[in-house]
Order: sequence, then structure tokens, then C-alpha cells
Amino acid sequence: MKNDRYRHDREEIKELLIQYDNLRMGRPNSFIEKEGFERLIEYFDDKDQLQTALVVCEYAINQYPNTASLLLLKANLLVVTKQYKEGLLLLDESELLDNSDSNLYILKTEAYLALDMQQKAAEVLENAIELFDGDDKIDLLFELADVYDDYENFEKVFDCLVLILKQDPANEEALYKICFWTDFTGRNEESITLHKEIIEEQPFNELAWFNLGAAYQGIKLHEKAIDAYSYVTAINEKFENAYRNMGDAYLRLRKYKESIEMLEKVLELSMPEPVIYEAIGHCYDRLEKFAQARFYYKKASHLDTQDVRMHYKIACTYMNEAAWQSAIKCLYTALKPNPMQPDYNLALGQCYMQMNNMDEALTCFGNVVRMRPKNVSGWTELLKCLLQANQFEEGIEYAHYAYEQTEHKPIFQFYKSMFLFAAGKSKEALLVLENAMMLAPKFIKKFIQLDPRILKNKQVVALIARYKKKSSR
Repeated sequence: MKNDRYRHDREEIKELLIQYDNLRMGRPNSFIEKEGFERLIEYFDDKDQLQTALVVCEYAINQYPNTASLLLLKANLLVVTKQYKEGLLLLDESELLDNSDSNLYILKTEAYLALDMQQKAAEVLENAIELFDGDDKIDLLFELADVYDDYENFEKVFDCLVLILKQDPANEEALYKICFWTDFTGRNEESITLHKEIIEEQPFNELAWFNLGAAYQGIKLHEKAIDAYSYVTAINEKFENAYRNMGDAYLRLRKYKESIEMLEKVLELSMPEPVIYEAIGHCYDRLEKFAQARFYYKKASHLDTQDVRMHYKIACTYMNEAAWQSAIKCLYTALKPNPMQPDYNLALGQCYMQMNNMDEALTCFGNVVRMRPKNVSGWTELLKCLLQANQFEEGIEYAHYAYEQTEHKPIFQFYKSMFLFAAGKSKEALLVLENAMMLAPKFIKKFIQLDPRILKNKQVVALIARYKKKSSR
């Protein structure tokens, strides 16, 4: 049957082309009906012979003047060929004759947008929407949403999608789009209300359940989100994004085993992705199953060889197992693109410290403080290393420098005091410690952890006791 219809259409077009040729050549009895002209215009348009299609329009309009459908076809060709102002004039003329075709307003919108007149395009559609209902109204609302998107009125994009779903709760395009725009605009509460209404009417609408879950997730109600996603997978057990989002929700609830289960389901249903392997690795990391975490980080790394973060994460799993040499090897791989990367240098320095290679450790910590002079952790690691290496004079100097660089963080007064004690400068050390206790007595525990033998110093113990009495009053 399809072949017969195709053959009939082809014969019909062939006959119309002969008639059109007769008309052009001025042969007698050459007459084409309005519908025949429309078929010819569409035929040349489909073949990208736009100028020929425009010429056919002229013949058609001469033969059938004041025919809205022919004016609309010509206007469309003018817009396609970037003759926007001429196209708009014809569209106005067509609208006066017949304003019942929604395509007229969509064409006007395209022309105004091409002329960079977004506000005018929006006005055309806002007025037109009142004239239509059903599918035509929905088409115009989608167009209006695109116009609002074009000139970055994102709240109104969301409003258009709500109006569409009020009319057609099962509209898949609107359901997909509103999920994105809910997240973008942060209008999660409105989305929750809307999708609950849709679900009341259509309890098996999987996209509505999914959007409800996403909106709950947007306001960090992760357990409610998981409940909604569970309905999605009950309706459609192959809805991959629901498992993905459930994995994320469980992860944020620190339910790592459940998160792994969901993320592994994602791997069953879709092509492997580095981000999923990384997330599973992170869950095993949190469960302190470091070998399994490494396995998934390596999988992520194999899929995205440019992402050096995976080498850093693998190194951290080795550090948690005190496998310092293996960690160092991974960290050097991570540092290849940027040898001064602070986080990686910090970890590398910690590895060298554990291996009593103080020179290398100090070099790494030096890189950290050069790149992040206001960061406390880099300075504290550098100072601990100097203390462990018995470089007390340098420690005094760097503790003072760290205090200045970090906008007078009190912790560095405690470090300076410890270095002064270690250098045998007890009198000055006590004065600095007293000043530090005045600024932030809570750091005394960290001070003692640097070298617990300090508690053998009676003056230090007396000073701590004095401040404890003050704080208890």
C-alpha cells in the first residue's frame, strides 16, 4: 500500500510540474488549483530550491489573491531566505485574512528573533496564546518558553512549562524540560506541588515521579527523593537516571552500601562512565575498603586518562594503608601536568615525612605554601616537618611568617612557642605561649600533641592550669 501511495504522489507531482511548465510558457488552458500550487511550493521547498518556490508563490498569489495559506507559504520562504521584514509584512497581511493558523505566530516569532527583537517576539506569542487551545496552545507555549530562554528570562520559561503540564500532564517534552528548569531556577517547592497533582491524576506517570524525586533532592529531602525514585523503578525497572539519582541520594545520606547497589544498577543499564566508577570508589573509600575503592578509581582512570584526580584518590587509599611508596608513585603521576598542585604536594610531603625523608617533605610543603600562602594546613604540615627534622631556628622563623601570612591565626603562636622551647629559649617560649593562650586557649591540645614531653615543664603545666581555672569561672 505504501508503495502505491508513493507512486501516486510521484505521478501527481509529475503532472503538476507539467502544468506549471505550461503556465510559465503561457500555453492555453494552463490552470492549477490552489492545493496544487501549495503542493508545488512544498515540493521545491523540500528540494531547497527556494527561489523557484518563491516564483511559484508569485504565480499562485496572482491567480488566488487574498489567500491566507499562500501568503503564509511565501512568508515562510522569505523568513527562511532571511528577508525578515518583507516576511513580517506578508504575515500581517495573512493574519488580517485568517488568524486561525498557529504557524503564523511561530513564523512571526522567528522573524522577530532573527531581528534581535526578543521582547516583540514574546508579545506576539503572549497575545496569540489567548486565541488557541489544545495542541496549538501547547505548541505556542513551547515557542514562548524558547523565546524567554533566548533573552534569559528563566523564571518565565518555568512558568510556560507549568502551563503546558496543567493542560497536558503527560506531555513528555515538558516533563523532561521542567526537571532541568526546576533545578536551574531552584523552584523545587512549586515543582513538588505540580508533580503531586499530576501523580494524583496519573499514578503511573514515571516522569512525574522522577521529577518529584529530583525536586525533593533539590531541597535536600533525600529520603523522600529515594521514595519517589523507588516508584519510578517500580513502574519502569530500566529507568537508569532514577538509579543514578538514588545512588547520589544514598551517598549524601552516608548509606554507602545502598549507594553502591544503585550505582552498580546504573552500570548494568548504561555505558560505563568515569563519574559512576568514581562514585562507587568513593563509597568503598568511606567504608574503608581501600582495595575495592582503588579498583573502581582505576576503572575511572582508564576511561578518562586525562583526569589526574583519580591518581590522587588512588594515592590516598594507599596512604590509608600506610603503603607510602605506592602512594608516592601515584602522586608523581598526578603531578605530571602541574608539579606545583597544592593538594597533591601536601599528600606527597606527608608520605615523605612518614618515610623520614625530611628534605623531600620540606620541598613539597614549601610548594604548598608558595601556592597557597593563606592556607593553614600547608603551613602546619611544614612546621611539623621542621620540628621532626629538629630545624628549630627555621621553625621559629617560619612560624612567625605563617602567622603573618594567614592574617594572624593563633595556632601559629603555639607552634612558635614549641620551637622556642625546643631551641632552649624557655623564657621567650613561655611569653609567646601565654599570648597564644590569651588569643585561643582551645588550641592547647594541638600544642601538647606536637610534643607531649612538654608537660614535664612545670611552668607550662602551671600556665595551662591557670587558664583552665579562668575558663571554669
